[in-house]
Amino acid sequence: MIEFNNRVFTSVSSSKNAEVNGETIFYYHQEGANITAQYKGGIIRDGQIVGTITDESRLEFRYQHMNIRGEFMTGVCFATPEVLPDGRIRLYEKWQWTCGDYSKGESVVEEIQPVIAMEEK
Repeated sequence: MIEFNNRVFTSVSSSKNAEVNGETIFYYHQEGANITAQYKGGIIRDGQIVGTITDESRLEFRYQHMNIRGEFMTGVCFATPEVLPDGRIRLYEKWQWTCGDYSKGESVVEEIQPVIAMEEK
């Protein structure tokens, strides 16, 4: 199983209907097969992820955030990891809004280094 605890990610590509972008930073935490993350940046004022890791190290999670327009957004995501040659992780995400227009999309997020503490952002 891939270890996600204390890993920090940013978006490198996303569907047009996404709200995350390269300014959005995700701070992952893991306890056993459970994951949580906080994210913010770009048009995301504050967001949270809660999910689980499958036996194949795939992630299944729910997300919610408040954007800078004051809108509360929610969704579901399934992510497949790839370990890059330098040891960083790339996640290929397939997601769907569970509010608004309920549209689907895809995103790619990559681990960034050095680690940026949540308090610094």
